[in-house]
Amino acid sequence: MEFTAVATTRRSVHDYADESLDDETLQTIFENAVQAPSSYNLQPWEFVVLREDETQQALREAAYDQEHVTGAAASVIVLGNKDPEAHAETVTGDMLGKGYLPNEEVRDGILENIAGMADLPEQERRVWTVRSTSLVAMSLMYAAWDEGVATCPIGGFDTDAVLDAFDIDGEQYEPVMLLTMGIPAEDADELQAERKYRRPVDEVVHFEEFAPERAVTATPADD
Repeated sequence: MEFTAVATTRRSVHDYADESLDDETLQTIFENAVQAPSSYNLQPWEFVVLREDETQQALREAAYDQEHVTGAAASVIVLGNKDPEAHAETVTGDMLGKGYLPNEEVRDGILENIAGMADLPEQERRVWTVRSTSLVAMSLMYAAWDEGVATCPIGGFDTDAVLDAFDIDGEQYEPVMLLTMGIPAEDADELQAERKYRRPVDEVVHFEEFAPERAVTATPADD
């Protein structure tokens, strides 16, 4: 699918066909999704993919009993690692080896900066990981739809219940988002209806200054 088609036809789908998602399809989706950018390329994300009835039911209970959690072929917990140093050695070593960094001294300086991030208060580290992990979550939705797999992001869930149900260390990991995934039902309402309202570009894009009280339209430069 061309990207414009992916972006304009993707919908948040709640109704899924009774079809499973095979490992190969999921592998392709995640391989494309993890091309997303992240701070220092540290990729602080992990994914817990649930396809069994028991595990999906456990997630549904933590997600305020939302039906599509168990109706989808797969449900995904998108986690962010709050420890910036977790993959720093591997990432910076790759950057050095491929010539993105000129020498070990520069690499060591970057590692020092990352180590300093690890000393930030937990709330600031949470914000850091949510920013990067949200990028991969959107990338995952686009990558899935490119394979004909519909998704629905879920922000309504009990964080502590998710951590407890799947024995996840909340000191290190932040559940950023849940996603349901599956082949959409043929009569899925979201794919039949006209797209919901989107605010026009000339209302949301501001040039040179922020003017929320009015729509800001780009004007051509003076000749």
